[in-house]
Amino acid sequence: MLGSMTGAYVAPGALETGALQDDTQPVLFSFTLLAGLIAFAVGLNTRLVLSDADSYWHIAVGRWMLEHRTVPVRDVFSHSVPGIPFTAHEWLSELLMARVHDTVGWQGLQVMAALSFAFVIMYMLRFLFARMEPLHAIALATVCASMIVTHLLARPHVIVWPITVVWTGTLVQAVERRTRPPWWLLAMLLLWTNLHASFTLGLVFAGALALEAFWEAGERDARWHVVRQWAPFLALAALCVLCNPRGVYAITHALSVMRLKATLALVAEWRSADFHHMQPFLVWTIAVLLLAFTGRLRLTLFRAFFVLGLFYLALKHQRYHSLVGLVSPYLLAGPLAAVARAHAGTGGSDVDALDRLFRKLASRAGAVGVGIALLLAVGLAWFSARVNPARPNVIVTPERALAAFNATGALGNVFNTYSYGGYLIYRGVPVFFDGRGDMYGDALMTEASNASELRTDRALQKLLAKYRIGWTLLHPESPAVQLLDFLPEWKRVYGDSVAVVHVRRDLLPAVSPASLPASQDTAQPTHPTKSLVLPATR
Repeated sequence: MLGSMTGAYVAPGALETGALQDDTQPVLFSFTLLAGLIAFAVGLNTRLVLSDADSYWHIAVGRWMLEHRTVPVRDVFSHSVPGIPFTAHEWLSELLMARVHDTVGWQGLQVMAALSFAFVIMYMLRFLFARMEPLHAIALATVCASMIVTHLLARPHVIVWPITVVWTGTLVQAVERRTRPPWWLLAMLLLWTNLHASFTLGLVFAGALALEAFWEAGERDARWHVVRQWAPFLALAALCVLCNPRGVYAITHALSVMRLKATLALVAEWRSADFHHMQPFLVWTIAVLLLAFTGRLRLTLFRAFFVLGLFYLALKHQRYHSLVGLVSPYLLAGPLAAVARAHAGTGGSDVDALDRLFRKLASRAGAVGVGIALLLAVGLAWFSARVNPARPNVIVTPERALAAFNATGALGNVFNTYSYGGYLIYRGVPVFFDGRGDMYGDALMTEASNASELRTDRALQKLLAKYRIGWTLLHPESPAVQLLDFLPEWKRVYGDSVAVVHVRRDLLPAVSPASLPASQDTAQPTHPTKSLVLPATR
């Protein structure tokens, strides 16, 4: 550790009085800008961003809204549940994704995700630098960034990451300074409400921090002062979240999803994490537990429940690992800084000089430095587009398989692997099911899983007959593929390492086999983040 906790970052008693200050002069180039550039470069070059099938159907929904000038209220993309109620609660994100994709292509979505990630890391560092030593702040931000990046996908939740961190950081700062939350946060909440369903968590965060501010105020008069500060803000926040296409039902969406037991068990990102291998969330969990068990980490009662709630969600569903990385540093920054101050030692002149250097680099960057960083970011984006053009992961893009089916001239309903649904919707093909598991419900999701895995007697044949399936698009390792190869009424017309196509023989026109694309063996691709947990995909 570098020196003692002194200098411009946390004045004595700052966390108690809220007298946070930053009296250092701006520097040409800061740790914050450097970290932002590194995060931007990571976002530009990770294949994870375009590895999720949901990106496809979000774009398709956005295109539909642009064409029809309205938000859909019924499903128009599947044949298994035609006309079932479906309101695009993430409509604003989907419009943005469709516009970016149709204007700039996949590279635009990659850049958008990278920019969101870079902003999150930069904002987090500025928040932490105001409360703890730069070296401690950098270490904490690194651990949290490693959790966040695990869910860095071209999907609406990444678009709202900047809103999530600004909302949380600003509310925590209001509690520390014992002030009213700024009114402009309500505009961000209104935007969040129409970008992604996680706005419900934002409302819960505000309520939890308001309770903390009320409880920690102590005396009766001080508590009434907190009520007068926070009550109008919370009331207006509750009104803001009603301003969406679904109204009050958007608030209950998260609860309805949590009730889908079978669906959540089948979709990989909703399953509990596998701790057989070391991962960032496990490291962070062990570190927090160690500090708590040794009595060094002291939290208020409400903040302790807040943090425990986040860890509970992340233990139950691995998709919330990124949420822990996004939110927990703002809740734990003050208490962790107190731990560092209590155990800080003083060093020699060399250590003190290094401390001063770190603190200087942790201050705000000047206008020239910001301009240089922007130019470097543009250069990184251009270089990435030339050297490593963005393209969706082949594992969720059965392009050749769909082309092979189209070449047959056959028509009919498709039974598809879950992770292929997004691409089919993107290509205008009505799907059996896709990433909207909450819309399809447990019954259909279980039925599809049983058919794909042959879990019950004649499950596949019953599904094919019930939904009048004319062709299948399945992962080559699916047990259903092996059965279809032996069913006399079905013919395999294409297969590679991504997907296999079978078509009912009575639907095949008189087509010469030479006119069909040849089956190909391609390199085994990486697996998507979101897929059914079947032997074919996990």
